[in-house]
Amino acid sequence: MEEVKLLGLWYSPFCHRVEWALKVKGVKFEFIEENLQNKSPLLLESNPIHKKIPVLIHNGKSICESMVIVEYIDETFEGPSILPKDPYDRVIARFWVKFFEDKGSAVGTSFFHKSEKAKEEVCEMLKILDNELKDKKFFVGDKFGFADIAANFLALWMGILEEATGIILVTKEKYPNFYAWRDEYINGNKEYLPSRDELLAFFKARFQAAATPPYSN
Repeated sequence: MEEVKLLGLWYSPFCHRVEWALKVKGVKFEFIEENLQNKSPLLLESNPIHKKIPVLIHNGKSICESMVIVEYIDETFEGPSILPKDPYDRVIARFWVKFFEDKGSAVGTSFFHKSEKAKEEVCEMLKILDNELKDKKFFVGDKFGFADIAANFLALWMGILEEATGIILVTKEKYPNFYAWRDEYINGNKEYLPSRDELLAFFKARFQAAATPPYSN
């Protein structure tokens, strides 16, 4: 029997990348919700260097970093391939994953810190993606895969953060290809994505709490 545990947070796009890969492979797993204000001994033991989620524990062995975990799942478990078979396509998929990782902090900073510099960086990223996604459904090849899973934050979470904060970075007029891709991504992968309504309620409450003075009634 395989023992598979995932330490994470229900609202984290990084954890959902791992969940997505496990579901694609048909792997049964136990999800353990963490508390970042009171990290469990299991998390601290499993990821002693970064002390971050997600962490996959497979038969007692810990694997960290979301896309490293996705690649491990793809290589370890039977089922549909997540990474492309072609060596060149695999390189391109990893390129886009690295691109998303490099730009991810700017997306977060745009909403959580309202940084104008970060917003400019995100807009530059969106121009690149809008051009890349012209007449394309997927980042590599003709089927959903490794790079597309890594883009989940841009497809679902960024739109939720826009609505929760009122900071709108993506419009149909400015980025028509990205806009269309985002809609198709969400509508075509509902079984692998969390509830948009639940995520929106969570982030609205989080931003509202952050804006409320500590001693207000």
